[in-house]
Amino acid sequence: MQVSLYTEKLLIPVLDRIQQSSTIYILTAFAMKSGVSLLKSALAEAAERGADIKLLTGDYLYVTQPDALNELASIHENIEVRLWRSSGISFHPKAYLFESEAQGHSIIGSSNLSKSALTNGVEWSVGILEHEEKLLFEEASRKFINLFQAENTIAVNLETAKRYEEEYIDFHQQHPDLARTWTKQEEQELMLPDEEKPDPDSMVMETEESYSVLAPRFAQIEALEQLHSTVEEGYKKAMVVMATGLGKTYLAGFFAQNFGKVLFIAHLEEILHQSAESFLKVMPNKTAGIYNGRQKNQDAELLFASIQTLSMKRHLEVFDPEEFDLIVVDEFHHAAAASYKKVLDYFKPSFLLGITATPDRADNRDVYALCEGNVAYKIDFLEAIQRTWLSPFHYYGVYDETDYSKLTWRGTQYDQEELIAAQLRTEQAAHIFQSWETYRKTRTLVFCSSIRQADFLSSYFADKGYRTVSLHSRQKQVNRKDAARALADGELDAIFVVDLFNEGVDIPTVDTLLFVRPTESLTIFTQQIGRGLRLHPDKDHCVIIDLIGNYRNADIKLSLFDTTTPTAKKEKVIQPVVPLSCNVDLDIQVINLLKELTKKRQPRREKLFSNYLMVKEVLGRRPSYLELHLYGEMSANEYKAEFKTLFSFLHWANELTANEQEVFLSHENWLREVERTGMNKSYKMIVLLAMLERGIDNWYKPITALEAAPFFHTYLTSKEYRKRIDFSDGQGKKLWDYDQEKVAGLIERMPMSKWSGSSDGLVRFSDGEFSFQIEPDNSAKKTLYLWTKEICEYRLHQYFKRREN
Repeated sequence: MQVSLYTEKLLIPVLDRIQQSSTIYILTAFAMKSGVSLLKSALAEAAERGADIKLLTGDYLYVTQPDALNELASIHENIEVRLWRSSGISFHPKAYLFESEAQGHSIIGSSNLSKSALTNGVEWSVGILEHEEKLLFEEASRKFINLFQAENTIAVNLETAKRYEEEYIDFHQQHPDLARTWTKQEEQELMLPDEEKPDPDSMVMETEESYSVLAPRFAQIEALEQLHSTVEEGYKKAMVVMATGLGKTYLAGFFAQNFGKVLFIAHLEEILHQSAESFLKVMPNKTAGIYNGRQKNQDAELLFASIQTLSMKRHLEVFDPEEFDLIVVDEFHHAAAASYKKVLDYFKPSFLLGITATPDRADNRDVYALCEGNVAYKIDFLEAIQRTWLSPFHYYGVYDETDYSKLTWRGTQYDQEELIAAQLRTEQAAHIFQSWETYRKTRTLVFCSSIRQADFLSSYFADKGYRTVSLHSRQKQVNRKDAARALADGELDAIFVVDLFNEGVDIPTVDTLLFVRPTESLTIFTQQIGRGLRLHPDKDHCVIIDLIGNYRNADIKLSLFDTTTPTAKKEKVIQPVVPLSCNVDLDIQVINLLKELTKKRQPRREKLFSNYLMVKEVLGRRPSYLELHLYGEMSANEYKAEFKTLFSFLHWANELTANEQEVFLSHENWLREVERTGMNKSYKMIVLLAMLERGIDNWYKPITALEAAPFFHTYLTSKEYRKRIDFSDGQGKKLWDYDQEKVAGLIERMPMSKWSGSSDGLVRFSDGEFSFQIEPDNSAKKTLYLWTKEICEYRLHQYFKRREN
């Protein structure tokens, strides 16, 4: 090990290491354009040679310059850049981490990403060069990846940089004195509320209840049957959606018995050890190993890997892409994140299984696409309650008089200082305490917004004579596992938590849940509800006490409890229909509030536009039709219902260029025809896709059924589910074996003749030739071709997903 002190010109060793390293991680509290410019060329060259490059900077006090983010986003497409959304929480790390084949070099100190810090400024940094074991580098890399993949970071692209610039300008207009100070002195420590996010390494875990007889039970039996059928039908990927408490990990273990080498991926390291124990109970003769920042047991038959470690290029490439027969991804709703996509794109297993209780991510990306839309088995907590596999609940909606409309919304959450000021009031604590005493049972988890709220309420309840503790990332006096045990054993009345009990934690004896935070994410709310629904001999039902005010999502959260068939209007549920064993009791003020909020909800078109902008920011560009559906919280069908076609929406939203506007106005009827034509089968869109395969200049020109037949047959037989769902001749006879004449006859009889007869002249089938009656000029050809293809691909995706469900 070699230790160096850098007190000037840090740029020299940083550039030297960038040129030599295969892994480059840069973490700074803020970034200035001057600093990015110094590293830009070297980083671009490193990206070209395939280095794994990740940069994380922060928005704390809006010091980071918008131009710096734009520069970072434009260096190279293979460089990952993310922005830490601090919400006023102090964020001051500075680290430059490099790894080559033989060395790990960690430079940690005071230098941010600015010209002053990297050249002539007064900065001190310590560089540690390690060989062989590289313990410090491994630990620093693991901590970096935890920050880089945290929920409150966002990908930096041209769209998110644009939004940041608007916030930056707004902040500095409100704080001009701070802006002048930063111009002179690039960073100044200003003590705002010192809240912290929990360290994933310190999450509370409780060992699962053991099975008296180790065999599938309850939902596991049904899920295994469906998974085995899925394998027999030729699928390579599947997702199982099972409510918390039904044994997803054991299900994966039972399923894994049919495979050789297995990789289990999780985002919390504690889950790795818990899952390894579960798998070994199912398969005691197998070897199990952990692959994370501390252990590298890569040769085990059952390997349990941390996504934070596995997503690093140097660790990923330790494995052969075809090394694993089965890959299981725990909490699959996280798998749409870039780190998971990198890993899943690399490996080629015989089968991929995703398991989750909440398939819809907090950031609304659709993980169904990752398993090709194949949901082998699904059971939510309401159905599990109906089947007596989970505990019933009694829900009490308690009115919260806090006026959240006066609080600033920061994109994903309320302004932390304003929220804390509204929550830390004695009269508010008294109201919460009275509601809890009225409805509570014996063991309570209280979900709070912040560390200060958790401490404040815990002290208030303790002053009233109850045994309480607050658990969060800064709690040093209380051992969290001991606190969980004490609650389970009845030695505590309540634990006040901040983002610690969302996933991977089960205390079956918990019989009361108290929500004293606004619901910002319906996914997290669902996860937290699951903390109280595990069965236990001493629990006949779980009490849920929920403070409801005029915060965002308040008027749609109760739809989570509704057992009626989902509809487009389900978000307007006020009094949900719950399982017979459950109750919902709402204060009259809550009912009136929810009705009022429903009336005032964002107009439909504005909601669609807001959803579109969110997806655009995620991708950094205008989304395609299918991408809007996969990554948005609103179905693309809703755009069709409101605007007839997505491109009508884009025209309304001023998202089209001048040339695109001309194309839209000239060919709107054609676009609407492709959108609206009926699809009892997939055949029309497959013929259209076959025509599109001929290219921009020829796609709309005549084609015969014989010419379309080879593509048509290949498309339907290339995926087992397509063949099974849709390939017959109309009389039920399967056409799996290729016979060009028979397939051509089917094409003529069904899509070509039927589409021609229902298209108002836009589609023609005459003398054996099928064509579209459109003539785009040269300036419109490419755009119309691409738009038609977008609609076609979206409709095929939707058709097969609907039929499969």
